[in-house]
Amino acid sequence: MNMILKWILFALLIMFIAWVIPGITVTGFISALIVVIVLSIVNLFIRPLVELISLPLNVITLGIFSLIVNALLFLLAAKFSPGFQIDGFWSGFFGALILSVFTPMIDKINISKKL
Repeated sequence: MNMILKWILFALLIMFIAWVIPGITVTGFISALIVVIVLSIVNLFIRPLVELISLPLNVITLGIFSLIVNALLFLLAAKFSPGFQIDGFWSGFFGALILSVFTPMIDKINISKKL
């Protein structure tokens, strides 16, 4: 139940990002759910490799380069998500920034039955 709720909240967050950031469009809620699934796959398989490769740059820039990595992975997810489009790097950058800010809040949500 928690996973489904988190996916729905992330899809709503993607729709909010598309509403707030010019240059990001999503055609509907189903497309936003597909974006969430694609982002999950990208973060599971590609992100660790990219972070390992970019580790020297992250150390030199004191972690600021992670923002660029987030933007690039967000743009990559847009390439594989039907109904989701990002027009340029800066739109992707600010969309990924908003996503990065709200992700810990959504991850903390835990619904459990209290007996």
